Amino acid sequence: MKKLQEPGRQSPEIESDDFLSSRVQRRSFLKYAGAGAAGVALIAAGCKKDKNSDIGGGVNLGSGDIAILNYAYALEQLEAAFYIKVTATPYSGITANETTYMTDIRDHEIAHREFLKGAIGAQAIQSLEVDFSSINFTSRDSVLATAMAFEDLGVTAYNGAGYLLKSAEYLLLAGKIVSVEARHASLIRELISVNTFLGDQVDSSSVNISRTPTEVLIIAGKYIKTKLITTGLPS
Repeated sequence: MKKLQEPGRQSPEIESDDFLSSRVQRRSFLKYAGAGAAGVALIAAGCKKDKNSDIGGGVNLGSGDIAILNYAYALEQLEAAFYIKVTATPYSGITANETTYMTDIRDHEIAHREFLKGAIGAQAIQSLEVDFSSINFTSRDSVLATAMAFEDLGVTAYNGAGYLLKSAEYLLLAGKIVSVEARHASLIRELISVNTFLGDQVDSSSVNISRTPTEVLIIAGKYIKTKLITTGLPS
């Protein structure tokens, strides 16, 4: 299984000011975003393993706020890898509008991934190995169903972990990312069936549901092959 790398493509035009803080590796993020996916792949491939890599036969998320950020980073790696695959091998019958939507979401997920990596710095986990063998990337139904599952999982993951963050700045940034993920989730649902943008992700009080990190990682574990050590993850 190869580690996550993007195929060559044109540089995305990513507006980073919507969710960046000047105190959290702003210059690093802009460097990543401006380089495009092909450049980011080269950067990632050339980086040495960090402090949290390959500890005790797995990848240690760390502890405290760093563990939560690495947890989010792992999920963003998964989503970015999925949409990179979708756009590299479009499903049968994909429309021009759907191509645009998938490309935009891909670029957002790459931006989220690289932003979190920059925010975590030297304590960021390594690139993870994924397994998408259960997904039929030639089928619109299979791709959109998986996209909906990933987007819903991402939203519930941020909602379920936000209160665990001690840093108000990190909490603010996570809130800005999750709002974009929620937009993705609504769009994917509309592509599947019109007027279903809320789906079953809102409870009786009109509040979006949440999942604990443990619940999220059990679901994501089907696709993340790298062992994650979560003993330091707040709960």
